[in-house]
Amino acid sequence: MSGEKFEDATGVSDLAVDDARSPLARLVAGVAALGRPGLRRVDAAFAVTTSVESARIICTDGTRVSRIEAPPALLALARAHRAEALTAPGGPWWRVLVRINAFGAPEVDYDYGDEPFPGDQLFRPEVYQADVAAYPRPRLPVWLAAYMTHGNRQSRTKRRADIGARADRTRGLRPTPVDADVPGFPEMWARWATISAACEAVAAEPGPRVVPDTCWYESARNGSSGSSLYVLPGGRAVLSGGVWAAPALNAAYNGGIDLPNLYAGAPDWVTNAVLNPRAAVGLLSFCFWWEGGRWYRGESPSMEQCGVALPPIWTASTVLETVARLLWPQPNYRQRAAVARLSVAAERAEVTPELVRDAVGAHRDVAGALRQVVSAGLMAPSGATVERGAAPNVHLLDGWYLCNDRIAL
Repeated sequence: MSGEKFEDATGVSDLAVDDARSPLARLVAGVAALGRPGLRRVDAAFAVTTSVESARIICTDGTRVSRIEAPPALLALARAHRAEALTAPGGPWWRVLVRINAFGAPEVDYDYGDEPFPGDQLFRPEVYQADVAAYPRPRLPVWLAAYMTHGNRQSRTKRRADIGARADRTRGLRPTPVDADVPGFPEMWARWATISAACEAVAAEPGPRVVPDTCWYESARNGSSGSSLYVLPGGRAVLSGGVWAAPALNAAYNGGIDLPNLYAGAPDWVTNAVLNPRAAVGLLSFCFWWEGGRWYRGESPSMEQCGVALPPIWTASTVLETVARLLWPQPNYRQRAAVARLSVAAERAEVTPELVRDAVGAHRDVAGALRQVVSAGLMAPSGATVERGAAPNVHLLDGWYLCNDRIAL
């Protein structure tokens, strides 16, 4: 978003009585008139296209929050203001946001679709298609271009999966084995769950989480990148997700290039049921499946290139550093050793409540962390115990305490 600030609260008052001012000035003045200086804050969002518009106006008065209907005159001013931007290099904005603080000072931001619009201001795809036809743009945000034109091309229903798998076999199309320097599924699952347990213990949002048979992750630092890891019976799994504005998606939706065939050579059990929800909106940029003790892919990029959409699960030391720094600002020997024991136990599916409590700290949400481990199926059989002590089975490597195979649980 780009922003424009109006610092002079007195000037806003002047705008309210001067109809000769620009549509923007009159829009700001109209929104400001909905508040009571010193008592009320107003947040207004106007979404405008060639055929449809909507407004959301929220007033906050002390601890009370209320939504009010936008006067038709304000919608008309928003339309008039957008008309002034039709010849802008990047095309007209999609939403204008006007905020009035409790002292009457306004701020204006413009939304060009860098991130998805909120659900109550997201119109039907054909509305944006008509708007772009009327006012062509050099490029569109990838998510919006996908929303307008994906046509369910990434959807893989059971029927599509059956047909696709048979066609691939007929043509002799085989998937590409993934390099051996990425974690196998059992290690990836355990590491994901370990980080999830730590995030739950400290109420870190967003962050990776686990529910039975599924790990999921949404990145806080890379737009709307994210992924999911589904486990299936018979030692199978599917890892899929999307990197925000991935080059292949941008080339497809803004350059007219075919979408990559992420399911090339995929077995018929790779279906919507185990795919990241981004497939439903055309924003899936990678898909890997685990079968026979190995990862495979179709026309996905390498797993390393998808790293921004995954939690840091690449090596044991990466997990240790991530978890320890998440739990303790400056972890000491004992704390690092506890995290190391938990990590090794998770990869063996031998976690105990004592290990979780030692690692996350009794003052944190131990129950929540345990729920993550239980959901991942990584708990030790009932009655297992853990030896405590000065961590004699932990050795120092590159500044980290890493567990070896002799750890006693």
